[in-house]
Amino acid sequence: MAGLQVHVPLPAAKALDRTLTVKEPRLLEGRLFWLEQRPWESGRTTLMMRIDGVDDPCELTPGSWNLRSRVHEYGGGIYSVAGNSLVFVDDGDRCLWRIDLPDQPRTARIPPPHQLTVPSDRGDPRAFADGFIDRGRQRWLGVMEQGGRDHLVQVPLMGGEPTILRSAGDFCGYAAVSPSGSHLAWVEWQQPFMPWERSQLWLGQFDNRGQLSCTAPIAGSSPWDPVGISVFQPLWVNGADLVVATDRSGWWNLDILSEAEALELGGNTCSALPWRPLLPMQAEFGMPQWVYGMRTTAWDGQELVAAACRDGRWELGIVSLDGAPWQLLPIPFDDLAGLDADDGALVAIAASPRQGPGLLEVDLRLGTFRHTPAAPCPLPASAISEPKPIWFSGAGGRPTHGWFTPPLGGADSESPLLVRGHSGPTAMASTGLNLVTQFWTSRGWGVVDVNYGGSTGFGRAYRERLNGQWGVVDVADCAAAALALLSEGKASPDRVAIEGSSAGGFTVLAALCFADVFRAGACRYGVGDLSALANDTHRFEARYLDTLVGQWPGERATYEARSPLHHVDRIRCPVIFFQGLDDNVVPPAQTETMALALSRANIPVEMHLYPGEGHGFRDSQVRIQVLEATEAFFRRHFEL
Repeated sequence: MAGLQVHVPLPAAKALDRTLTVKEPRLLEGRLFWLEQRPWESGRTTLMMRIDGVDDPCELTPGSWNLRSRVHEYGGGIYSVAGNSLVFVDDGDRCLWRIDLPDQPRTARIPPPHQLTVPSDRGDPRAFADGFIDRGRQRWLGVMEQGGRDHLVQVPLMGGEPTILRSAGDFCGYAAVSPSGSHLAWVEWQQPFMPWERSQLWLGQFDNRGQLSCTAPIAGSSPWDPVGISVFQPLWVNGADLVVATDRSGWWNLDILSEAEALELGGNTCSALPWRPLLPMQAEFGMPQWVYGMRTTAWDGQELVAAACRDGRWELGIVSLDGAPWQLLPIPFDDLAGLDADDGALVAIAASPRQGPGLLEVDLRLGTFRHTPAAPCPLPASAISEPKPIWFSGAGGRPTHGWFTPPLGGADSESPLLVRGHSGPTAMASTGLNLVTQFWTSRGWGVVDVNYGGSTGFGRAYRERLNGQWGVVDVADCAAAALALLSEGKASPDRVAIEGSSAGGFTVLAALCFADVFRAGACRYGVGDLSALANDTHRFEARYLDTLVGQWPGERATYEARSPLHHVDRIRCPVIFFQGLDDNVVPPAQTETMALALSRANIPVEMHLYPGEGHGFRDSQVRIQVLEATEAFFRRHFEL
């Protein structure tokens, strides 16, 4: 029939095989730097550079180099650049390395990296991340994790042992040096709190030896303060002014402290300082600091550019320092991260419902932009299903948000539905083109990504809905999202599946135990036993469950009541598990124990274990296998 379009289901290989991830873009003096994580090279991450006016990028770390930080297990903040010096962390030896960029990089050969630090004693391992190059003092300054705490350290650019400038009570990072080089701002937080719950902005002055002195907290809240406030990404602007996002209003909004370099520091000065709100609004200019290198604001030398999230969508604009209205930039992207700016130019990682993540470059003076997707889209425009916002009554009857992507051709009462709970659990479902979602919608599935209570992007009160309620609110919200779509005739009640990874994997298992909505589940490196997680997890999250569940071991009964492993008899539908054997966040034993218990209860179960994979699968072949196995498992049990 003329005009009839027949859409072929998107193969898993096309959705995942060559889909690289771009991270941490930086701009400096006409050069653009970024990281590429390449699944087809077993997840190897390499550093790229492109010079202004030249289309072909240069790979600065070819071959076997694999750039990765292991600080707090999640890493981030992998490289820094200033002038012609570039410092990065290599995963092979966990050391710092330096590249000396030539003065004329268009034609000159890039020299091989030079090692700055030596491997640490494995009995007391150390990890580096989140640094910057202090050009005036010819040193790298950043975070070193060792001995059960974080330290701000310096390492000479000529190489040598790290020297500790400050040891945090527990955690620190996000350091920013003032333009004059005289002051340093950074963030600290202490257990039992995570950085998005309670954290402090500190300020210190460098003495004539380059050591930190006169240090004091200047914003945020300590573990002992009666009100919890968190801070995100200090940034120096306009010479000596300091900008930071704080959620003291209930939203991560931008505050400015004028002439911060001139402060007379000493004692607890947080409450007395004249912080001024820059742009009060019900939107988020910050995000939970799971990894280093997160940036939502940037200073190009003249203007402050920021990304803000409102109702699950990001927008980009110029923020006036004198209180003028928000000047939005007209770009067709609503999924933004990793901002950096220099001399009238901006770079970010950006995506939209029809364009996958890639490098967004904006000329702030001309208002023009270009977007380079990390990978070409294998789908014609007519074969892309766009997410639509939905609000529904979630746990406790509170308005809850999600994104529903209907199957191609539309949803009806016979359509299978895939419910997804994001990991984190403070993350946020986004709107950017997701080829895995299109894999499902091209096969007739509807997909709903639930921003359950606890998600970022909707203010602190929304984020705190999960406090003490993990395994309750997230489960209720995921079930409510499915029921809302079922009530509208957009899915079949006999074909509702749920999937998730990490914290989202826990939500999957808890939903299968405690909600009678789902007919199958897929769990990737998810938590089955909260008690085991409380006793056997890494330092960064060692006390996280105090907030999400309750203090351990005093609340042992709550832990057991919420743990799917103790309620296997309540699961009555098929479950498929995927687990990396090198996972230090969720030990493989949890998955193996859960799958074995289901098998003994005669529940249809599959378990796939992957040597060499950790918490999050990096190899493209593994990711393809996981997607194909999940779809085949659901299809078999739903008789599709």
